[in-house]
Amino acid sequence: MSIDVPTTGRALPELQPVRFIGADGQPADTPTEGLTLPDVRTLLGLHRQMVHVRRFETQVTALTKQGRLATYPSAAGQEATEVGATTALGPTDWLFPTYRDSAALLTRGVPVAEILAAFRGDWHCGFNPYEYHTSPAATPLATQTLHATGFAMASKLKGQGACTLTFFGDGASSEGDAHEALNFASVWQTPTVFVLQNNQYAISTPLRAQSNATMLADRAAGYGIPGLRVDGNDVAAVFAAVSAALERARGGEGPTLIECLTYRMESHTNSDDPTRYRDSAEVDHWKRFDPIDRVEKYLRSRGVLDDEGNEEILASAEVLAASVRDAMSTDAEIDPTEIFAHVYASPRPGLREQQAMLEAELAEAGRR
Repeated sequence: MSIDVPTTGRALPELQPVRFIGADGQPADTPTEGLTLPDVRTLLGLHRQMVHVRRFETQVTALTKQGRLATYPSAAGQEATEVGATTALGPTDWLFPTYRDSAALLTRGVPVAEILAAFRGDWHCGFNPYEYHTSPAATPLATQTLHATGFAMASKLKGQGACTLTFFGDGASSEGDAHEALNFASVWQTPTVFVLQNNQYAISTPLRAQSNATMLADRAAGYGIPGLRVDGNDVAAVFAAVSAALERARGGEGPTLIECLTYRMESHTNSDDPTRYRDSAEVDHWKRFDPIDRVEKYLRSRGVLDDEGNEEILASAEVLAASVRDAMSTDAEIDPTEIFAHVYASPRPGLREQQAMLEAELAEAGRR
């Protein structure tokens, strides 16, 4: 007796990552999966934003070391993935970031003071999600993948046409939440793009110690959705891949999983010592694939960027850095009673009693 097996699954992604621009700044001779190289003006804008993002990351890390922020997880080295993917979003699409995606928030237009409010302990979020079509950055691993899928499902049911994009890491991809999100998105064909930032480490655990898969993009086939493996340090490839995935989603063709190969250049957070689990030779190796250097070389070779233009970009990045310093040098005006404002629509008696006690203590201390 023969059994008919449905053939709705997807082929495995190419092992060779999608790449338009090589580490030397020259066009790469690798598969591009039918994707389109962004025009030079788009690439120039992406380059500018990556320079801004790196200066932002460097400045925030320095301020953290000075004690201006409680903690900070830098995304230095991952600029191409963060900027390329976020720039591809439309104004009505929604971004669902993680704690390491401040670069994406900056690219989305969130002011620096609002991005860093949570890291100073001023607010749980710091910005209005509806203003920027961006959810609060998630610290619990992979929970944002569920939020992105659920939001996309709601958008689909309401006929709103909004797509969602969520970032998650190689470590988060091992979480059950990520599996549930990908499976649900596939079954219900939600307009969701999953961008897996494979930066090689889940805190101190290297990828080889957490997965025996040839590549993480292989998992897409198991869910019956398209999967791509992309050079996450090539902003052209990331932008092209995410743009194509969003176009598919808008056309009702469901979700896509994109694995972006990149590297976390800095420590996990300022409390981490990466020298305990990786050596300097590995870091030096990845510096050869710097995302900013390669696109700068490419743009110069195309006559789109010269020394004068590059100096202007660097100067504007310094203006951004100064605004970060100014924002973190100003004490936030915090009302401790705000903690009670967003718990219940109709506060319970016990909560009102606690608020009254706090207000009395504040008044006694002269803060009311």
